[in-house]
Amino acid sequence: MRIAIVGGGTRCLYLMEMIKNHKFHEISPVVIAVAEIKDSTPALLNAKKRGLFITHDYNDFFQRDDIDLIVELTGSLDIYNDILQKKARNVRAIAHTTALLFWEISTSSDMHKKVGRKLQETQALYYAMSNEMIQEDMMVIGLDYRIQDANAAMVKKLGTRIDEIKGRHCYEVTHHLDKPCSGDHHPCPLIEAVKVRKPTQTTHIHLDKSDNELHVSISCYPLIEDRKVVGVIEISKDITQDIKVEKAMMRQDKMVSIGKLSAGVAHEINNPLTTILTSAMLAQEELEPDHPIYEELKTISNEAIRCRKIVKSLLDFARHSEPVKKSYSLNAIVQESYILTRKQAAFKDVTVHVNLSEEIPFVYVDKDQIQQVIINLTLNAIEATQSGGNVDLITRYLPDIQKIEVEVSDSGIGISKEIIDKIFDPFFTTRADGTGLGLSIAQGIVEQHDGKIHVKSRPGEGASFVIQLPLKKEEELDG
Repeated sequence: MRIAIVGGGTRCLYLMEMIKNHKFHEISPVVIAVAEIKDSTPALLNAKKRGLFITHDYNDFFQRDDIDLIVELTGSLDIYNDILQKKARNVRAIAHTTALLFWEISTSSDMHKKVGRKLQETQALYYAMSNEMIQEDMMVIGLDYRIQDANAAMVKKLGTRIDEIKGRHCYEVTHHLDKPCSGDHHPCPLIEAVKVRKPTQTTHIHLDKSDNELHVSISCYPLIEDRKVVGVIEISKDITQDIKVEKAMMRQDKMVSIGKLSAGVAHEINNPLTTILTSAMLAQEELEPDHPIYEELKTISNEAIRCRKIVKSLLDFARHSEPVKKSYSLNAIVQESYILTRKQAAFKDVTVHVNLSEEIPFVYVDKDQIQQVIINLTLNAIEATQSGGNVDLITRYLPDIQKIEVEVSDSGIGISKEIIDKIFDPFFTTRADGTGLGLSIAQGIVEQHDGKIHVKSRPGEGASFVIQLPLKKEEELDG
């Protein structure tokens, strides 16, 4: 379609540029001529530059046979009517009002494209920020608590797909609850952010896909449209490891202080305790067994011996002597520990099963110290197990991380959630005759071997203590 334009103003220039740059699908329009009485309009200059036919009198168009459409852009109805009377029958003509309509449609189309491009840019920026720049877990949540979007980090942590959590309630996905979070210890950050219309922060305990507790720091940022909060962006960070490190540091400081105190108390008590025990035993030797105070002296001796045992535990706890490491078979240490504890197991009618991995290499440890730990854990397991129950001693080789494990598990009553975090604390015990130092000493020994010890337990399902020790070459130890 070949077009001639009457009127070389700004609208003419816009129409020429639009026809030149727009991609048409049904027709192929092209401007071939421009009529304008002025010589220096932008459209006329552009037409000259492009080599189009230029005239001051639009009547020249009627002498040409290569024009299909005449567009009147002067705004004069008289000129448009004159064009209608003089044009050939096969030539069409449109007035400036019709041209304006197409102009508005074209402008709307351009705006739509610009908005579309802006939306794509915004979406790309949102994706980059949520998945590349923001390393923490992020969710977009509506006022109805439903998840509208989540970044890749959040989806990965939940072990699911984005389409499986979109539209579901946030408290259902992250807390496994059937209603929103509430209470002083578990406040809903969304409610607070909507209420104050400002960012809020709180800490929650979430559950992962294995129902393990995760301490999560949550920040909520309100999304505001037309001065109304329409939802929130929730950014959460797992601070479980930070809390564990902080607790470990606090515990270490406490252990040092308690160790110093224990050593001082033990030395102060040990001397008078020895005097009491010796005096009671000497007096007892001077008396016949049927003497009225013989049994009282025996009780004094027994209680003094028990006190001495506690003092010895205090000293062991305080000393934490450096391990003398040599190459040993861990399986042999576990087997020997089993032999030393099987009588106690038989006395309680508890069966001890030993399952030793044949692949375990030799390990550099202080045999006596590691054996002390295993024996302590085994005796505790036997004590916690009912008659007819089982205790398992298991060794494992973990070649991928170059470590070995010893697991001591029982089928006893288990450890309650309320106390499981306290069992390694010094002087914490649930037994009437216990000192509360056994597990503290065991943990100290394992840590001196650059290892770790942890417990897994649920009430009624027994308990499992796992010792993990690193494999080190002899030259590394010497260095």
